Amino acid sequence: MSSLIATTRFSVLDRSRVRAGHDGPQALRDTVAFAREAERLGYHRFWVSEHHSVPGVAGSAPAVLAAAVAAATSTIRVGTGGVMLPNHQPLVVAEQFGVLESLFPGRIDMGLGRSVGFTDGIRKALGRGKEDAEDFGAQLTELLGYFDGTQRAHPQVHAHPAQGLAVPAFVLATGKGSRVAAEAGLPLVIANVRGEETMLRAIDDYRDAFRPSAHAQRPYVVVSGAVAVADTTGAARRMLLPEAWSTAYSRTRGAFPPLLPPDEVVAQVMSDRERALFDEALRGQVYGTEAEVADALDTLLARSGADEFLVTTSTYDREALFDSYRRLARLAPLAGTATTAGP
Repeated sequence: MSSLIATTRFSVLDRSRVRAGHDGPQALRDTVAFAREAERLGYHRFWVSEHHSVPGVAGSAPAVLAAAVAAATSTIRVGTGGVMLPNHQPLVVAEQFGVLESLFPGRIDMGLGRSVGFTDGIRKALGRGKEDAEDFGAQLTELLGYFDGTQRAHPQVHAHPAQGLAVPAFVLATGKGSRVAAEAGLPLVIANVRGEETMLRAIDDYRDAFRPSAHAQRPYVVVSGAVAVADTTGAARRMLLPEAWSTAYSRTRGAFPPLLPPDEVVAQVMSDRERALFDEALRGQVYGTEAEVADALDTLLARSGADEFLVTTSTYDREALFDSYRRLARLAPLAGTATTAGP
């Protein structure tokens, strides 16, 4: 076991993926059950996500789902990965997290992203446009101001019970969002969606531009990505096939479908573009036996200098998924990461 893995926090992001033959309500119940297992295994955080009008994702109301997860657990930190701030009024987000922190003090995280609905119809239904993402920095400043009483966008408006509470905030970023995190003095959550080298450059830029704040005195980097651990390399790769096909399908047909069993994915007849996108979705993911995953994680952690790894694995087979997280928990080992400094 590498010293980097042993001293790195490991957390979970579950997007409440719908599986073929199951429905959204079941996916949400699965998320709550998953959180209990993640807590038992010693993962540091359990986060949920925000997606709107996506058939394959049931997690559309992250603050509500986070409340259910927090109520079903007792020690693990609970939060969002993330609330898409341009979709909401900062006042409402502050009030929601003020309520969460009041009910579950010391356990709530506020992960924030800058995406808006991914189709014109969804954006219209949300009352938002693509341009709203460009105001993310101002929205973030307003939101944080509701907690510490410094917001000036709406004089004499206060977010109760948020004002005076300390809820750790994180910025989810792929590109220029890393600069927003640095200027706000907030932890950064980043994935290699545009390639590992691009991610590493963004992390370097974040560290170079970081301004210490009341929220964080030093840069804090959370790298996110899928990790699949199994008896064999082939079995681990097989776990990633449902999500990879769903991603390729969404990129070519404009809809993110429920997860198919791996055998059905293998049987799919793919166009050249679908095959390219499918292979791209598998590229850069961490999978294999425990020894292979340990080597891959050690390399990634060394290159990125990450303080934490947010595991985002989804698959059709729930038992295979849980087994992978158990194997990773043994590999880490998670019980030793609780005292690591940082958010």
